[in-house]
Amino acid sequence: MITLAHLLDPAALAIVGGGTILGVALRTPLRDLVRAIAALKTLGRARLDGDALLQQIVALGRIAQRHGAMALDRTVIADPDIAAGIAAIVDGASASDVALLIRHRRHARIERHVAAADVWAGAAELAPAMGMVGTLIGLAQMFATMSDPTAIGGAMAIALLATLYGALLANLVFMPVANRLRAQGRNEAFERARIEAPLVALAAREAPRAPLMSVA
Repeated sequence: MITLAHLLDPAALAIVGGGTILGVALRTPLRDLVRAIAALKTLGRARLDGDALLQQIVALGRIAQRHGAMALDRTVIADPDIAAGIAAIVDGASASDVALLIRHRRHARIERHVAAADVWAGAAELAPAMGMVGTLIGLAQMFATMSDPTAIGGAMAIALLATLYGALLANLVFMPVANRLRAQGRNEAFERARIEAPLVALAAREAPRAPLMSVA
């Protein structure tokens, strides 16, 4: 009967896990690597609700209508994109400038999400290859110790379990993480696209008007 202890081999795990980590680190910029690791904490978060963001913009619009755009500078805004848009409106930015700012921030956020997901997808590609490397190492060790029957079992375990570890890590860990990050990124991009129009409308309403020149 096969038990969990029979499926644990530190050498095979070190080859597959260590090789995958090294391969990812060599092919990924440090900034994207740190971002991919930090993205793990977002997996348990609820999906972004754009309705809450829209309601906040509506409330900010009421404040600006009653007390002027400068009153928005004293409000506490948790969302960074809305905060950036409101700061631009307070500074007198035009509607087109606010639109460009919000669009740029959304695209930059999408690029960050894609970069983080690509790191995990790359790990899913490398893990089976490292499993094959472990298999080749185990086979080489097995052929090198054919004269010692007691050493063949350990070499065979590395050869077989390395392939198993590579397949499990790729399909049960790395690829699911990549897919979930991509799904979260698509949802957030869609929800954040909804805040552009109301912020642009607020900017158009609160933009300073040039004084009319009198005609002699």
